[in-house]
Amino acid sequence: MALAIDLSDHQAQALAEAAARLQISETDLAAAAVRDLIAQPADDFNAAAQRVLSKNAELYRRLA
Repeated sequence: MALAIDLSDHQAQALAEAAARLQISETDLAAAAVRDLIAQPADDFNAAAQRVLSKNAELYRRLA
């Protein structure tokens, strides 16, 4: 899938500098950033999982 995004001059310059520092293309850096962002679970999922783990900590300890 191809995607076009609009960046301010400052953002475009920062992307170019970061890509040069990492020795990759700006496109590859932007794609990696998007993949990393969408691969992370949502904050609400993390909060719910933490509540369940805390609530059942004693049970998990006994089962271990």
